[in-house]
Amino acid sequence: MPRSSKPADGLERYVVPNLRNACHILKLLADRAEGLKIADIARELGLPVTTTLRIMATLQLEGFVRKSDTRFELGPVLVHLGNASLAGIEIHEAALPVLQALSVRADETAHLAVPCDDRALIVAVQDSPHPLRAASRPGFLAELHCSSTGKALLAFHFFDRFDELFARTRPARRTPHTLTSVADLRREIELTRKRGYAIDDEEFHAGVRCLAAPVFASNGACVAAIGITAAAVRFPRSRLNEVAATVTDAAAQLSARLGFRPTDGKAHFPSAAGPAQQ
Repeated sequence: MPRSSKPADGLERYVVPNLRNACHILKLLADRAEGLKIADIARELGLPVTTTLRIMATLQLEGFVRKSDTRFELGPVLVHLGNASLAGIEIHEAALPVLQALSVRADETAHLAVPCDDRALIVAVQDSPHPLRAASRPGFLAELHCSSTGKALLAFHFFDRFDELFARTRPARRTPHTLTSVADLRREIELTRKRGYAIDDEEFHAGVRCLAAPVFASNGACVAAIGITAAAVRFPRSRLNEVAATVTDAAAQLSARLGFRPTDGKAHFPSAAGPAQQ
């Protein structure tokens, strides 16, 4: 079944079933760059084929999906909507100069992610000058358990939902280094909370190492994660302390731009593991 956010209290009774199904279809297609056939969509979402066909016809007419041979993929209207959405996100504009400065200081690609459903949505990327780049592009949804921004959000935004997120689905293995044991992942996330930053040690892409830190809003809530992505040969483990200092400093700068003041009190860390050290 597709990812879904927990419904707001009292809103479930107003849900339009096929409108929700259309939303589930769009989220499913976002994960399948190769596109899907009607029968594949119906099977994955547990929908009748005729219902799926009617929904897809409507989405196609409105430009939300397009058909290539027998497969459907996301349509061009979503590019416009995505750009409009980003323009309305305060943190996106606030982050751009911080990302640029971080990329220069680290000499690597810098990126910003925000929580989206149960993943980390990349909303901004500042490329490094190096020709070899492995960073995901804006609009990409990264899994929480194996990306640096995902781990940072899991530690500081999603932690009180940790058991719920991994109760039914074992973390997927993307590389030989990916943590797929829930117990191992929990230890990693608790360590992330203590040190104040997260590491993707070739867990999302082989040969790529990333480091990210949480970003806090004026109310103390973790609203994003900022980090760098680099080839492992340029970012060896011996540089961890140096890069961590650079990234956590950038995260503190962006948090300050969003109105967060550490002297006003501690950030609102999820309660399951107590306050983390910053």
